[in-house]
Amino acid sequence: MKMKRLTKNKEFQAVYKYGKAHVGRYLVLYVLPRPGQGLRIGFTVGKKVGQAVKRNLIRRRVKEVHRQLLPMLTPGADLVLVVRPRALTVSFWVLKEELRHLYYRAGLLNN
Repeated sequence: MKMKRLTKNKEFQAVYKYGKAHVGRYLVLYVLPRPGQGLRIGFTVGKKVGQAVKRNLIRRRVKEVHRQLLPMLTPGADLVLVVRPRALTVSFWVLKEELRHLYYRAGLLNN
């Protein structure tokens, strides 16, 4: 299944303004319900995380974690995933468990 993405600044701002935030230790998940629509996601890694190489590394990790959890998610929302600087210090599996927990708290998991 191909991942639908948020690409425009206006879409990100709408999720920030009208969506609900679910805060974790390494990630922050913003969720804006869109009943009857598909699931779209945007990834944000700020400059506080590090230089471009580190930001790209953590972005690839988080995208892969999301890709693995995607079949378990219910459609009908716009998501923005913000990576915190301390996410660089933890393993892939810790990120996966945290994102799974954030999806659960947001009510997006099927299981």
